Amino acid sequence: MKLTIERLGHLGDAIAQGENGPIFVAQMLPGEVVEGELAGDKLLNPRILTPSADRVRPPCAHARTCGGCLMQHATDDLVAAWKTEVVRSALAGQGIDVPLLPILTSPPKSRRRATIAGRRTKSGAMLGFHARGSDALVAVPNCLLLHPDLMATFPALEALVITGGSRKSELALTITRSLAGPDVSVAGGKPLDGQLRLALARVAEAHGLARLTWEGEVVALRTAPMQAMGRAKVAPPPGAFLQATEQGQADLLAAVQQAVAGAKRITDLFAGAGTFALPLAERAEVHAVEGDAAMIAALDKGWRQAEGLKRITSEARDLFRRPLEPDEFKNVQAVVIDPPRAGAEAQTKTLALSRVPIIASVSCNPVTFARDARILLAAGYRLDWVQPIDQFRWSAHVELAARFSL
Repeated sequence: MKLTIERLGHLGDAIAQGENGPIFVAQMLPGEVVEGELAGDKLLNPRILTPSADRVRPPCAHARTCGGCLMQHATDDLVAAWKTEVVRSALAGQGIDVPLLPILTSPPKSRRRATIAGRRTKSGAMLGFHARGSDALVAVPNCLLLHPDLMATFPALEALVITGGSRKSELALTITRSLAGPDVSVAGGKPLDGQLRLALARVAEAHGLARLTWEGEVVALRTAPMQAMGRAKVAPPPGAFLQATEQGQADLLAAVQQAVAGAKRITDLFAGAGTFALPLAERAEVHAVEGDAAMIAALDKGWRQAEGLKRITSEARDLFRRPLEPDEFKNVQAVVIDPPRAGAEAQTKTLALSRVPIIASVSCNPVTFARDARILLAAGYRLDWVQPIDQFRWSAHVELAARFSL
């Protein structure tokens, strides 16, 4: 069957129009003419008859097999335009039309946090990402996504797999680059006992890991795995959320700072370990609210040990079950809200009633952002601008920051 690709879907699959509806074709680009075998709504084993001018040779040697990247076969300009359109389409779905600022994309080799799959083998260990739509593990010794410091931890990860892994199961090794060295958290390994604890501690010492966490329990702490957040330094709890790249964090922070410029009292909702609250405290008093008590404790400790920051008060509170009420925003001049992918519908409804003059919104899901934005617009807020941000280069993921005002 011969088809012409019309567009890219929000998950990166190319879409052509068939007689009975859309047909999805993996790894193709708009304008390409392809031929393959139709199976339901998918074209299998596609062959390119007419390639797109935006098709490029993937820069990574693992691109054809590894499932870590989806879009290395396209130019950067095409990917940027596609991700911008994903944001625009999500807003249009809620009847929102607002100019989008040019997308900001993190460079290659900049991911400071990733989860690597590890499997013990007869000869040692294998590390990598899964192939597309498969449990097959693909080794990625020349990955172009990960920061070189993360790539340098692979010998340590192999040692952990050999020490605490089983050939019957797969380990998930989350590695995070910190100021003090690699911060590693492992799930799926053997149950801890005295002998394994000692062996794992030896691996951490031999390879210079700052911290090693095994199934949620810290088994080695050579030095606190600090992260810079403005003037402050914070040691997030094991497995805590952290922006994927330093550039992405800087881009989001710059957008938030621009949105709340001049505010002297700010409330930071879903504050995490202080990504926004701590830098904002250089110029304003901040009340930080986060559901994870350990993250709030890390934020508070970072603030107390930093110099030159204004007052930060903090609160551990489940904002899904108990959102801040309108009267709790009294005298607050700006709000920063950075919810997880599900968005923050309940909190947005009370925020809409608060009449806070400025709201800086950060989102990793354009669809739930648009849903929540519609609530604010209906309450009389204006959506001043939206800044798309791409921390997850070559993936289908896109984030954004936005400013609302009364």
